[in-house]
Amino acid sequence: MLVGSLAALSAGLLLLTGCDSSGTRIAKVGSSAGSAPSGPVVVATSSWEAALAKAAGARNVRSIVPPSIRHAPDYDLKPSDLTAVAGADDVLYASFEPFAGRIKSAAGSKAKMVELDLDDDPETTRANVTRLGKLFGTERAAAKWNSAFTAEWNSLSQQLKAARTGGKAPVVVAQAFTTWAAKLAGVQVAGTYGPDAVTPAQLSALSAKKPAFVLDNENMSTGTVLPGSEARQLEIVNYPGADLDLLPVYRKAADQMRKAFAGS
Repeated sequence: MLVGSLAALSAGLLLLTGCDSSGTRIAKVGSSAGSAPSGPVVVATSSWEAALAKAAGARNVRSIVPPSIRHAPDYDLKPSDLTAVAGADDVLYASFEPFAGRIKSAAGSKAKMVELDLDDDPETTRANVTRLGKLFGTERAAAKWNSAFTAEWNSLSQQLKAARTGGKAPVVVAQAFTTWAAKLAGVQVAGTYGPDAVTPAQLSALSAKKPAFVLDNENMSTGTVLPGSEARQLEIVNYPGADLDLLPVYRKAADQMRKAFAGS
């Protein structure tokens, strides 16, 4: 009787924490206590791939790398992570993740390996959601999300244009994976850098552009990009948080740029 009570208590705690016994993050969309979400079991290497799956309509999604890890490729896989992969129907990963090979090896024979091109550019995001919707058989949910995303993008873009001082677009330089933020703001990128370290020649060339803002990649930041420059550096986040929701990524970037542009 005591064993049964302890088992029930453990199960209840797992439901409350949203994690399995290994600590792997689980996002169960639309499920109620005592019922497993329908659809394929999707295991994603990071919150980015997991958020794309959720946007596409997947209801049983696991993210291996905790959202608290700033640079997901630096994460060290645990045996429990590989166990989770072995039980998946679909495994989502990106080629730049150094543990992709181990993920492939751990996947069960029934698992479909899905390599995603991770970029918060709107065209790439919509294409990924559409692709995953077809894979999961959730095309309608994916199309609905894409429609809401497009409306959100357009709204944020208009707000950013209205926030420009004197209506003039500021000069910006951006890290290779944050050019989407410049597109959201409707400004031209005068120069890019990364993902490798900025060389002295690049530093000189970028500084010569006299940018008002540097759109740095917080997930890969190494500090001040243009030391000695008057450019204001904004740290743009690419990865979604624990809620596995992509929209706050765009809203946060827009809020950062809107405040910066208004004060320039």
